[in-house]
Amino acid sequence: MDVDALRGRLANDGSVTLSVRARPGAHETRFKGEMSDGSIKIDIASSPEDGRANDELLRFLAEQFDVSRRDVVLLSGATARLKLIRITGKS
Repeated sequence: MDVDALRGRLANDGSVTLSVRARPGAHETRFKGEMSDGSIKIDIASSPEDGRANDELLRFLAEQFDVSRRDVVLLSGATARLKLIRITGKS
């Protein structure tokens, strides 16, 4: 599923849950595409130490979906590359 479709689902449903395959230590934080399992691959321009990559990922998603950082929650995968994230739309 593409990011624009996810933005549309967020606008219509009020929330969206994403499966994200994170790649920390990249040159810049950006969407890389969709994996064959349906997860979204995202490069993260931060190291995984002390949760910095997770913080950067959640900040990036909040910016991309135009929501507050507190509206983006890491549901599972804090120490794994595969993460489950819920984004709640503006109220």
